[in-house]
Amino acid sequence: MTRLAPSAAFVLASLLPGACLLAGAVLGGIWAAAGLITMTLVVFLCDRAGVAARAGAGLATGLPLLIVALHFTALPAVLLAVGRPGHLSGAETALLLMGAGLFFGQVSNACAHELIHRQGRAARRLGAAIYVSLLNGQHVSAHLLVHHVHAGTDKDPNSAPLGQSFWRFAARASVTEFVAGWRAENARRRPGQLHPYAVWLGGAALALVLAWLLAGAAGIVALISMSAYAQLQLLLSDYLQHYGLRRRLVAGGRTEPMGPRHSWNAPQPWSAALMLNAPLHSDHHMHPGRPFDQLRLDGDRAPVLPRSVPVMGALALVPPLWRRVMDPRVRRLTGEMPHTPATGTRLPASTETLKI
Repeated sequence: MTRLAPSAAFVLASLLPGACLLAGAVLGGIWAAAGLITMTLVVFLCDRAGVAARAGAGLATGLPLLIVALHFTALPAVLLAVGRPGHLSGAETALLLMGAGLFFGQVSNACAHELIHRQGRAARRLGAAIYVSLLNGQHVSAHLLVHHVHAGTDKDPNSAPLGQSFWRFAARASVTEFVAGWRAENARRRPGQLHPYAVWLGGAALALVLAWLLAGAAGIVALISMSAYAQLQLLLSDYLQHYGLRRRLVAGGRTEPMGPRHSWNAPQPWSAALMLNAPLHSDHHMHPGRPFDQLRLDGDRAPVLPRSVPVMGALALVPPLWRRVMDPRVRRLTGEMPHTPATGTRLPASTETLKI
């Protein structure tokens, strides 16, 4: 295992890709691919090398603010680069947008997720601003008011049941999450109070206007493309971290509290640092307000994915491979027997797994 100074892995993992995006937006050339490389190959190699990641004192305060500043610098820089005639070739533009989509989807989203769970209003507004800039402000309402209340049940659009493919999950959740968040906000909204969805949708419209002012029609296309890619990764994270795990009904018809066994975890050090420990998901759901530097993995009770979140996310894009790897693991944890989609007939649980 390679050891770095306390917090160094967190700082490098989360800030280096954004810095490379800025270089790519300004300089083009090989730098246009640097963000993509640091979000893929570098993450894979550092996870394989077992680079130790430990959050030092004060990191939970300073690092999210640095990521916020980097996000709101990199996003307009990428849009300006795309809209500047003759600045980037077609290949450079594609590489830059792919790297930016990965950074916004994994680092910016993770930072926003961290901040909307904070107690301070300023921190929550910064987290919401990141989501709004990626045309996904409604996720704030759905995540806090629906997902954290109903995770691991059929009432949560973002908890995939056993056997559901990612693509079917994404098509359903992208719509039902929006509606569930809307209904939750309606239920608690006081008369005369500004509806949060007016902020989420108005903010998205403002982001599109700013993209047009910065880069014209190319800016609008780029923002929509990067935002869709970032939102797809957010859906992937939810899919991975709750697939097939269900909370049981207890006495009185209530749902049992969230426990370690209700979320999948991925403790690989570099990718966990990249996403501010969001892959330590069981502890987060049990203690939603706990800062990322204090999240821990209960290795005896919390289920662990066989590979890191980025690797398992790629696997989930191929449903037959995903089910071959994950369904036997879910059944071993839950004791659930598989059903055929057509008849519901119980089948023998397969012991076959794909080595991964």
